[in-house]
Amino acid sequence: MPELIVSPESAGQRLDAYLAAQCPDISRSAFQRFIEEGNVTVNGRTISRPSLKVVSDDVIEYTVPATKPTAISPEELPLEIVYEDDDMIVLNKPKGMVVHPAPGAPDGTLVNALLGHCKGLSAVGGVERPGIVHRLDKDTSGLMMVAKNDAAHHALQAQIQAHTAKRRYLALVWGNPRFADAEVDAPIGRHPVDRKKMAVIESPAIHRSRVAKTDLHVMERFGPITLIEARLHTGRTHQVRVHAAYAGHPVVGDPTYSGDRRLQSGSKGFVQSVNHLIDELHGQALHAYYLSFDHPRTGERMEFTAPMPAEMQALVDYLKEECGA
Repeated sequence: MPELIVSPESAGQRLDAYLAAQCPDISRSAFQRFIEEGNVTVNGRTISRPSLKVVSDDVIEYTVPATKPTAISPEELPLEIVYEDDDMIVLNKPKGMVVHPAPGAPDGTLVNALLGHCKGLSAVGGVERPGIVHRLDKDTSGLMMVAKNDAAHHALQAQIQAHTAKRRYLALVWGNPRFADAEVDAPIGRHPVDRKKMAVIESPAIHRSRVAKTDLHVMERFGPITLIEARLHTGRTHQVRVHAAYAGHPVVGDPTYSGDRRLQSGSKGFVQSVNHLIDELHGQALHAYYLSFDHPRTGERMEFTAPMPAEMQALVDYLKEECGA
């Protein structure tokens, strides 16, 4: 049973809010349910009120109730397979596809499609995430590796943790960065107010965060928009999107970290065309275009690239033509 000790800085917070801030992988609403179901104690006493205010040095323990395995149905959905053998699959995930079933997306996911494509997937990720070694956000396209057996899964996951598996993204970001290359080394955790967002956490003693590091490299400048390459050293949720926004250049089309931002200045035709192409993105202009790793069985170095999705390429092509890049 996990144990937390309330720091003086956290005193006075609601119990549910405190737990959610300390445990970013669990939502506040989930903690409210845990509390109401009697799965949280404060100083050894079971608490049923999520609104209880915590006090400095309170000892809080909680239990995460076991979830019932959910049967996932195989579905015949199109997959862009880049490479496949008896141990693994490398695929190019389309924008708009959720990786695994979750509330609000019970089917039509990548996992449903994988189960419809092949019989054997690793069990390391559990019933709901068979074969999934790493994830991409719903509206981020690009390369992913999937394990067909547990040995391959452990080997690939170890490479991600050791940073020997390399992942690179292409992103269109707002503005014209002053840097050609930048290293963003800033811890990321759950946003202290908006639990659907992640954020750079400057004071990890108050809000839980994890080390996060991204290298940003400018590839082409188009005036109001810039094409960058992002190289991950860690793999935090929304990492590229959060670090790009933290650097002052949020990803174009990102509803979470750049809001409904649109181009404001320039000729009327240029502004209208760019904003139309941004609308056609239907999400952030972010694509995992490069992936390399050692094959889990043979040790051979594998390297893959995938072109930008058509709607992102269309915006790049227009910007090149109009901005003379």
